Amino acid sequence: MVEKTVENDNGLVIFSGNSNPVLAKKICDYLNLPMGNAKVKTFSDGEIQIEIDENVRSKDVFLIQSTCEPVNNNLVELLLMLDAFKRSSASRITAVIPYYGYARQDKKVAPRVPISAKLVADMVEVAGANRVITMDLHAGQIQGFFNTPVDNLFAMPVILEYLHDKYSGNLVIVSPDAGGAERARAFAKRLQADLAVIDKRRPAPNEAKVMGIIGDVTGKIAIILDDMVDTAGTLIKAAAAIMKNGAKEVHACCAHAVLSGSSVEGITDSKLKSLMVTDTIPLNGKAKVCDKIKVLTISELIGEAIIRSYKGDSVTSLFV
Repeated sequence: MVEKTVENDNGLVIFSGNSNPVLAKKICDYLNLPMGNAKVKTFSDGEIQIEIDENVRSKDVFLIQSTCEPVNNNLVELLLMLDAFKRSSASRITAVIPYYGYARQDKKVAPRVPISAKLVADMVEVAGANRVITMDLHAGQIQGFFNTPVDNLFAMPVILEYLHDKYSGNLVIVSPDAGGAERARAFAKRLQADLAVIDKRRPAPNEAKVMGIIGDVTGKIAIILDDMVDTAGTLIKAAAAIMKNGAKEVHACCAHAVLSGSSVEGITDSKLKSLMVTDTIPLNGKAKVCDKIKVLTISELIGEAIIRSYKGDSVTSLFV
């Protein structure tokens, strides 16, 4: 997938918050670099305390922190660590945010509501980030919320490699809604598969109603492709509709496994045969033991993006 091109250079340092230490460790292992020393503690009243325990003056700092559950705690950790690096005279600070929380609140859907994704972008910049590396943003235009460079990575190479090795022939890639059709079309083209789109309506947040399927799924192995799975309501209903329309079997894949509420139980009891996710978000207890969930690591992809960003090489070429 990617080539390891790292050199051990004291100018590059990697730090991590508490959101996803396993992924951060894998990235450091890929880069052959130690994890930076930092203490992230919580006072008895819930306030977060940050201490950077090594010199970062004039260093190129990469801070790995997903803003996943608990979203607000992880977001504040990210902001405080960025501020600590800024006040410690780091030469450049890159916020590596594999999962960008609040990304779904990227526009005004009603009067007198915030554009939360924009506010988070503002806070990350003010806190000290000189650039951002993230993955599979819910809406690509969120990059424009920042006034600093943003590299929006895609889990596509990792997922494509798995699908190519696991399945061959008679495939149909299914987009769960019209908005994801472009992403699904790109996957279908690379896998030489057919394309289908779910006609979906959302009567309320976290609720989905499948109206129909545009495309032929009869007798085929269907792969539902989405950027994230939260309550899994869309996936469960889409899988049922696809099987009802004559598919041989149905699988799903996504970049971000939010998996809130009773999503894991719903997936277990659904028509889905498997769900492929990446490790941008660590799985919770129930998801860890669910036989249907397969985790693919994006550590090498992010590691390569970090080293290319540090060296000034092209990050876009990873996806061409």
